[in-house]
Amino acid sequence: MMNCKKATQLLSEAQDRELSLTDRAALKIHLMMCSGCTNFSQHLNLLRRFTQSYAHGDDTSHSPEKSKNDPE
Repeated sequence: MMNCKKATQLLSEAQDRELSLTDRAALKIHLMMCSGCTNFSQHLNLLRRFTQSYAHGDDTSHSPEKSKNDPE
């Protein structure tokens, strides 16, 4: 049985390389049972999308962090 430490390690590695079939299957089973690692996976994917958008120069002026009270 995979533990959370191994699951988060594999989730991070999956950002840079393709995991083996065995690792993907074990990770999928772990994620079905572990809400903490599922949450980590979602945040990791969100961070990756944000950094890719930033690297490509996408307009971030419409981001949710920008307050209506911020000066333009």
